[in-house]
Amino acid sequence: MIKLALAHAGYEVETACDGPEGLKKFSDGKGWDLVLLDQRMPGMTGIDAEREIFKRCPTAKLILITGFGTIDLALEAIQAGASDFLRKPFATDTLRSSVQAVLDRPIQKMAAVPVGMACKEFTRTTINGFSFELDNRSVDESSGGIICVFQVNHAKAPAVKVRVVLHAYVMELVKAYSDSESVPGDNQFWQAMCEEALANYLWQNAEPPADKLLQIEDLSSSLQRWLDSVLTVSLVEENAR
Repeated sequence: MIKLALAHAGYEVETACDGPEGLKKFSDGKGWDLVLLDQRMPGMTGIDAEREIFKRCPTAKLILITGFGTIDLALEAIQAGASDFLRKPFATDTLRSSVQAVLDRPIQKMAAVPVGMACKEFTRTTINGFSFELDNRSVDESSGGIICVFQVNHAKAPAVKVRVVLHAYVMELVKAYSDSESVPGDNQFWQAMCEEALANYLWQNAEPPADKLLQIEDLSSSLQRWLDSVLTVSLVEENAR
């Protein structure tokens, strides 16, 4: 169905039944503009095939597709070099938009990010065809919470601005969860948490939040996993010093 949808849009499409066959056809990457990988394939996973593809061709453009993944798998795919991560089921318009967006985007590999934030940076890539970047960050004078405004882009659709509000009492919950009065990176930490929440929303819903507002009102299981990974990285670095 993916082949038919893309062929109908005018793309020349070749398929493979599993990872090893795909890698054989890919060879050194010359002549291929984009690779779409399913995470669950016979022979090897999509992530394993992705890593081999980038060994052969570091400038390759790639989209990983899965119906079983979590936002953590999306992160792993992004860190390995993927340009986008699509969650099944998705509409053909979402597929075509994601493909077009990746093909149009200049080749730009993810730069290193600060320790403690290292594992959670979505703004240089896309989730379900959406990309976003920070427009501004401010403090809510009345409550002490953090407000991050992100510009969210989706293919050729007009960009929208989404406000992500991290309430002050949730910030206190984070400190209690980490058993510390401080967080690694200070304001950058809270911004990264807002990025994580927005990425999760786009991953789950494949559309911006209603009224262009997303409020972080509790510590969801996905945010707790994020906290665990960030705090673990920070602890390892601190012990190394």
